[in-house]
Amino acid sequence: MRPGRLVLVVGPSGSGKDSILRYAMNKFADDSRFVFPRRVVTREADSSAEDHDTLDEQGFDEQASLGAFALMWHAHGLKYGVRHNINEDMAKSHVVAVNVSRTILEDAERRYPTAVIVEISADHAIRAARIAARGRETLDDAMKRTQRSVPAQSFSIPVHSIRNDGELAEAGDAFCQILESLQPGAAG
Repeated sequence: MRPGRLVLVVGPSGSGKDSILRYAMNKFADDSRFVFPRRVVTREADSSAEDHDTLDEQGFDEQASLGAFALMWHAHGLKYGVRHNINEDMAKSHVVAVNVSRTILEDAERRYPTAVIVEISADHAIRAARIAARGRETLDDAMKRTQRSVPAQSFSIPVHSIRNDGELAEAGDAFCQILESLQPGAAG
């Protein structure tokens, strides 16, 4: 049995990563070949945003010390983790797609050499409006957040780019095509 693949979804805040992941989750809801793990975040759950599991910092640190997370990082004053069971999912030939921070890509590439990166991007103004619509930041703060510079990185694993400035279905379908191409036996 050929192992599955890890799809590392990255992009700046407001690019629509979670919306695209939800789109794919809905499309593949009855298809067990695709797995979309819930992240663990040290932020209260918000039904209008990402569906995640919440732990306080102490609980997160305890879980981390027990090796519960395959991937983890800090961003925007929060801690994020992806549970270790993604390794079991990939061993069962599943394609596992998860939103991660670009700060862990180098480590993830070393640990998961068959992984694939999907970078989602969108115009600054669109991203700022999306961030402000969440209600956690003002439009001014959101605009400042979209101006952050990210150093260019190069990887030996494949990198796919999706622009998410238009209809969600367009970017969502492009993402779903990438996922389907990664299935064992698919050309890609």
